[in-house]
Amino acid sequence: MMIRSRNYLLLLGVGLVGLIALSLKTGAYDILNQPDGWQMFWATRVPRTVSLLLSGAALSICGLVMQLLTQNRFAEPTTTGTIEWAGLGLTLAYAWLPAPTLFQRMSAAIVCAFLGTSIFFFIIQRLQLQTSLMVPIVGLMLGAVVSAVSSFLALVFSLSQSLEVWFTGSFTQVQAGRYEYLWGIAVITVIIFLVSDRLMVVGLGKDTATSLGVNFQAVLLLGVGLVALAVGIVTAVIGQLPFLGLIVPNLVSMWRGDDLRSNLPYVCLLGMMLITACDLVSRTIVAPLEMPVSLILGTLGGAVFLLLLWQQAKRGGKQGD
Repeated sequence: MMIRSRNYLLLLGVGLVGLIALSLKTGAYDILNQPDGWQMFWATRVPRTVSLLLSGAALSICGLVMQLLTQNRFAEPTTTGTIEWAGLGLTLAYAWLPAPTLFQRMSAAIVCAFLGTSIFFFIIQRLQLQTSLMVPIVGLMLGAVVSAVSSFLALVFSLSQSLEVWFTGSFTQVQAGRYEYLWGIAVITVIIFLVSDRLMVVGLGKDTATSLGVNFQAVLLLGVGLVALAVGIVTAVIGQLPFLGLIVPNLVSMWRGDDLRSNLPYVCLLGMMLITACDLVSRTIVAPLEMPVSLILGTLGGAVFLLLLWQQAKRGGKQGD
């Protein structure tokens, strides 16, 4: 079994290397026949590819953690409103500061993402959830309200153009000097791996976690904080990337089960591969123009969401029979 797992990881690694090579090669600028070609390569192509890998790993892991903490396969930063709260943080940063730096925008996004995700958990812990669909319904409704507030503030303070990057979710603006904060995601991934056992226990419920000697509220806040950090960083640097945390963890869970620690490498690799593949499509489908990656991810994520709903309804029908 261990050998088979290593073989699967090796295959995923080889596939990822191939996608990285294609990403570094693809672009409208001819780096081989221009005098400043290699300078552009290191200034734009490499940062963009690294950003793809780190963003894909971050949001995929966030989806896995959210699904574990809520014990719900529909939970991820998009369906729990976390991304919308991070967007509200960006809006407030632009509204309060005349020219906020990337660090200031990122800090505001992280704080709002943490507060919003905490509010989401506070609500679902006090509701009588009759079905697993109530979790994404509550999250989507909360996210819609927050998004409306962000849109209103953007109109009042004339911030629509400044926030366009967040709404589109594109990697076109990524270059050297603007993506380095994404390296913090590697630290977050290590921390999640180290506390994965405690997160799994918390996912079993407050009574079970307490009986096993785990501080339920502390570990829950730690998980929410790690998700908020990752989402805030990605939102500030890249923008909105919907449903990535829904697609990848569900594919891995259907394949390998729900063991967080053993699934982390697979989730990271698949998340990197998926977002890199989507970015390649966005760069080539209407070349030399680019389509927003968020559009492709949203389409795939919507299809996966409907598939999960169909599977749940099918299981429910069989149980009713």
